[in-house]
Amino acid sequence: MSKKTSYLLWILLTIIFGTILYYFFCCKPCLEAAKKEAEVENKVVEPEVKTATKNAFSIIDSKSSLKFDANDNFNFKSSAFSILEPVSDGLKAQIERLSIYLKDNPSKTVNITGHYTSEEKNTSAFPNLGLARANAVKNYFVSHGMSSKMINTFDKLDTSLVADASKIYYGPLSYNINTKDANDTSEADGLKALREEIIADPLVLHFETASASINLNAEQRVKLAKMVKYVDKADNASIKTIGHTDNTGNRATNVRLGLDRAEFAKNYLVSNGVSSSNIISSSKGPDKPIADNSTDEGRAKNRRVVVTLN
Repeated sequence: MSKKTSYLLWILLTIIFGTILYYFFCCKPCLEAAKKEAEVENKVVEPEVKTATKNAFSIIDSKSSLKFDANDNFNFKSSAFSILEPVSDGLKAQIERLSIYLKDNPSKTVNITGHYTSEEKNTSAFPNLGLARANAVKNYFVSHGMSSKMINTFDKLDTSLVADASKIYYGPLSYNINTKDANDTSEADGLKALREEIIADPLVLHFETASASINLNAEQRVKLAKMVKYVDKADNASIKTIGHTDNTGNRATNVRLGLDRAEFAKNYLVSNGVSSSNIISSSKGPDKPIADNSTDEGRAKNRRVVVTLN
C-alpha cells in the first residue's frame, strides 16, 4: 500500500469515526429529546377529579355536650336553594330530637349557617345562596315544631365545597347551639331598631306596564333579608305588600291592578321561602302617587309595590 493510499484511508477512517462520535454525543440526545417532547405534547392530560364534599348533620350544645348527629344532611343542587327531597329518616329523627330539646330548653337557640361558592349563580331573593339555604332549613325546622324565634341564620362563602357529577352539594351547612343570657336585652333592642329602619326605608318594587318578573338588586335583597329576620323574631309581626298604580284608566281597574301586583310580589316572596301566612297583600290603586302622573317618568314611579312591615 502506497503512502498516499494510507493517508487517504486514514482520513476516511477519521471521518467515519468522527461521524459516529457526533451522532452519539450530539444527534442522538437531540433526537431523543425531540421524541420525548413529542410524546409529552401528544399525551392526553386527564383533568383532576375532585371528591365531592359530603358534610354530615352535626349539632353540639357546648354547654351540655349533647350531640345531634346523622350520617346525612340537607342537600342542594348547584345554584339552588330548595332542599332536595327526600330527607333521610335518620336526619328526620335527629330533627325531632332537636325540636323536643328546644321546647324543653327555651334559653337555647340554633344557628344555621348556609355555605355557598363563588361559582354558583344566586337566583334567590336573599343576598346570597348561603343565606337562602339557611332560610330553607330554618323553614324545615319550623315545619317540624321549632319556633323561628329560636333559630338564627347566617351565610359563609366556602371555597372547599365540591359538588358531585350531578352538580349536587351534600350538606353545605353548619350548625351550633347557643345559650341565651336571661338578662341580655340586646336582641330586643336590635329588633326595635331594625323595625324603625325598615319602616323608614321600605323595599319598593317598580313595575313596567306589562311586567311579569321581579329582579332584586343587591340593596333590595339585603332589605328583604332584614324583614324576614324581623318577622321571625318579633311577636305578631308580618310583611305587607301594597300595590300602587298610575292614574291611567278608571280607578276600579287600577285598584284591581294594584292588588294583582301586590299578590305577584307576595308570590315571589313565598317562592323564596317567606311563609305566606306572614304576608298581607293590599292595594291603594292610584290614590297614593309619589310623582306627577302627567309625565311618563312620574307614571313609572307610581307603578310600584311597597314591601314593608305591618
